[in-house]
Amino acid sequence: MLFGELIHQKALLLVNTIKGIMIQRLIKKNLEQALFRGKTILLIGPRQVGKTTLIKEILSDRDYLFLDGDDPLIRAYLTNPNTKEIETIIGQATVVFIDEAQRIENIGLTAKIIHDQFKDVQLILSGSSALELKTHTHEQLTGRKREFNLFPISYAEYENNTGFINGVGDLETRLVYGFYPEAITSRGEEREVLNEISQSYLYRDILALANIKKPEVLEKILQALAFQIGSEVSYNEIAQLTGVDKNTVANYIHLLEISYIIFPLTSFSRNLRNEIKTNRKIYFYDNGIRNAVIQNFNPIELRDDVGALWENFLISERLKHNSYSRHFGNRYFWRTKQQQEIDYVEERDGRITGYEFKWNPKAKAKIPSNFVETYNAEIKVISKDNFRAFIGLD
Repeated sequence: MLFGELIHQKALLLVNTIKGIMIQRLIKKNLEQALFRGKTILLIGPRQVGKTTLIKEILSDRDYLFLDGDDPLIRAYLTNPNTKEIETIIGQATVVFIDEAQRIENIGLTAKIIHDQFKDVQLILSGSSALELKTHTHEQLTGRKREFNLFPISYAEYENNTGFINGVGDLETRLVYGFYPEAITSRGEEREVLNEISQSYLYRDILALANIKKPEVLEKILQALAFQIGSEVSYNEIAQLTGVDKNTVANYIHLLEISYIIFPLTSFSRNLRNEIKTNRKIYFYDNGIRNAVIQNFNPIELRDDVGALWENFLISERLKHNSYSRHFGNRYFWRTKQQQEIDYVEERDGRITGYEFKWNPKAKAKIPSNFVETYNAEIKVISKDNFRAFIGLD
């Protein structure tokens, strides 16, 4: 049997084996170690990536109080309560988990009271809006919190739970449908799942964040960004496409970023006069959401955007790996006015490394010698033959 046929058969077995599996999240250990260390725990990430499931799994052998910020009654009780009222709500609980905490007005002040007045209580807050939860808790919880991010399931988590053969065999499918938990477990129904997530959940937080009078403009901007993965984004061009001004485009893109749908890469520039200095590229946290936005779920062999999908996959997976591993550094892309470019640049501990992404392992990469010499940089070419080490495996 050919290796390719074996991979295909193993991938088909996933349909029967992945359902019911609780994929272990890499951040779980970090969260467990943060419990009862005198800090409020903040877990932030998009809706539907498993924040609630993860926290409940961690607390499965403990008694805890669960408060859902999406529940109007809970919001009413937790908005501006005094210490006595909080004591009544908490009761005998030693762990309090407030889900979708950003929905609760003045949650920062409530959290501060719990943290300061109830020393034996471990408070955990989760939220799907980075800006709201951080803004509402930053001043009150300064020095009192540990902050963590949870993303869609990473390839490393997926492979760790399903095995190397299954992971590799399912790679092309995951490039199309991404890593939202329900998109993984709902084989054959991925389109419906991703459409539901993108329309019903992701936009909900954006519309709640701002008084958006034209949601169709937001959708057009998101579609424009989806078609421009791997390319530098022009706010002026998007403004012309959508019929709104440049500032509106910038504001909407900011809302998309803080709602964990997209994230930017800025250009790397230090020494060379002809370097592009101010441009940005935009990537999606998940390929499946990106493909839902443009309604293209064609298989890899029928697509003309494989390079863009591969680049988005690798950069988003690197982001997850660095976040979960607590590897702090800066990330960029690099390009000159003469169109010399490097897909991804990482600066960590004073060292600069450039990465070129090629879906086809046989494709040749052009390495700009001036970048290597100027920055004493190492350049690596990442293809489907060696990508696992780049995202934290091997």
